[in-house]
Amino acid sequence: MKLDKDLLARLPKVLLHEHLDGVLRPQSIIDLARDVKYAGLPTNDPEALAQWFFRGANQGSLAKYLEGFAHTIAVMQTEEALQRVAYEQAEDLSRDGILYFETRFAPVFHTQMGLTHQQIVSAVLKGLEQGRKDFGIASGLIICAMRNMSTSLEMAELAVDFRARGVVGFDLAGEEGGFPPKKHVDAFHYIQRENFNITIHAGEGYGKESIWQAIQYCGAHRIGHGTRLIEDIAVVDGKAVKLGNLAQYVLDKRIPLEICLLSNVHTGATRTLAEHPFRILYEEKFRVTLNTDNRLMSRTTMSREFDAAAETFGLSVDDFEKITINAMKSAFLPYKKRLDFIYSAIKPGYARIRASIEAARQRT
Repeated sequence: MKLDKDLLARLPKVLLHEHLDGVLRPQSIIDLARDVKYAGLPTNDPEALAQWFFRGANQGSLAKYLEGFAHTIAVMQTEEALQRVAYEQAEDLSRDGILYFETRFAPVFHTQMGLTHQQIVSAVLKGLEQGRKDFGIASGLIICAMRNMSTSLEMAELAVDFRARGVVGFDLAGEEGGFPPKKHVDAFHYIQRENFNITIHAGEGYGKESIWQAIQYCGAHRIGHGTRLIEDIAVVDGKAVKLGNLAQYVLDKRIPLEICLLSNVHTGATRTLAEHPFRILYEEKFRVTLNTDNRLMSRTTMSREFDAAAETFGLSVDDFEKITINAMKSAFLPYKKRLDFIYSAIKPGYARIRASIEAARQRT
């Protein structure tokens, strides 16, 4: 059965991998640029600006994909701007069926006008909290350290300092090639000693070794992207015939993979959607989740990601329920809260949708 876009928008969703500086509304970028007197935007027309970001990102190169962030970061240098972007993120996601989301960002990029890291994180949390109050959408914040900087331990300490106020985990992001995760092992050991949560970008721009280091050197509880894990799986005629030791470990330990389908095509992590390893990973029962990465740059939403998965891999409502439960199981939330979301919101939500599909079928 073909899933129409209205139905996909109504499906309950959980989003684990989205970047705060990759989700701004084009009009908000223009407003904020005016507020901080930033004159570097390519255009002040919101539709043309949206098109500019998408065209720049959709070139099959991670380096090209990242260029647009210079503009979004430039306008996110005040507490008001950070709060607004986080609040609008909550609003936009609440309209797309998301029950819970985790957003991530690197505070080091937002100090150009003198804000401290503490002020930066507090402003984002304030926006998320207001979004929770106004739209009923739950959220958590992940602090990113950057691979090419030496501030990872400081960022890890910042994440732990704010754990009681809404920060739920720690991430390592940025260009993978030449910047292996193990260079930041002190930061990850600190997070581990604090019994805190770790997700690491790995296996997007670099091979399976990056994923191996993220897990075995740095103790990652989740892997951001993980696309290149397919290099450790022998595939014949589109089917997995043998898992290497790393792939088997990821499968056995139920290490979640934060898959971002459309972004992976745009950055060149995979050439086409049809060639994306998602299908094989899902069929082999890896704990895969679906995510947006950067809605502005990839011109996407969770509903569009679901639509791409339904069209390309033939996923059903039952499949999306399984993927959404995978995501909730993998969220950086206390165990009882995850269970509560699954049994009081996700399962009943999918049951209602199935009932409405059945009722529509009987009417025709």
